[in-house]
Amino acid sequence: VLGEQQGRQVKLRARVRAGRARWLRMAADNARLALDSRLASRSGVQARLEALQEALDLDEPPTRMECFDISHTGGELTVASCVVFDQNGALKSDYRRFNIEGITPGDDYAAMNQALNRRYSRIQSGEGRLPDLLLIDGGRGQLAEAAGVLEELAVSGVLLLGVAKGVTRKPGMEQLFLFGSEAPIILPADSPALHLIQQIRDEAHRFAITGHRQRRERKRNTSVLETIPGVGPKRRQRLLKQFGGLQGVSRAGIEDLSTVEGISGQLAQQIYEAFHGEQ
Repeated sequence: VLGEQQGRQVKLRARVRAGRARWLRMAADNARLALDSRLASRSGVQARLEALQEALDLDEPPTRMECFDISHTGGELTVASCVVFDQNGALKSDYRRFNIEGITPGDDYAAMNQALNRRYSRIQSGEGRLPDLLLIDGGRGQLAEAAGVLEELAVSGVLLLGVAKGVTRKPGMEQLFLFGSEAPIILPADSPALHLIQQIRDEAHRFAITGHRQRRERKRNTSVLETIPGVGPKRRQRLLKQFGGLQGVSRAGIEDLSTVEGISGQLAQQIYEAFHGEQ
């Protein structure tokens, strides 16, 4: 493979000297450090899982955890995130985002309902596997919403945990609501179990915000161009790519716009007028 990439014969030598020997030692040292770090990280995750098992009074540590969060700006362009953690930490290949449509703007309960329905109806049809523990960023209300969705879909064997920020909304003051239990669970600020829950909750929050910002940026980049007859998705993409974004398109003259593949002089005039008004 190396030979094909280099276009010439490649020889691998194990007994090297001088400078090459130093590179070999450095590579081996880096590999050992990376392995030690990976093992230490796994050990830390396992300790947190065992602490979570004890905090929630489970028979065994959870092996798969999912957490949902909602992000929007003033109720617009709502995005729901689902992040997944297992015994090794974040399982990013199983992360999912859901663009929420058809709800009252700002209704986080409806957004959570839609995201959970879409996620677990797919899992019920064979796409993926159910978690042992489902974390919801919210209190009793969001927890009840999640429980209703799982009941409607006939999903069983999933433990539900609501993570509320508490009265002061400060990290370390979270209240945990285990579905079916009356009193909230309040863990010490230095609890490894709480640290794991915070890590998962914060990752769901980050992933939701990132998705919302990307969706908002896509809308901002195409909103003006979408109003111009004759400028479809391919032409919009070419314009944005050639001029580096919507701002670049807005600054371009008619002659510059007409250099884009598929943009005639007449269409370039229309695009220019959409940004500057008829001259």
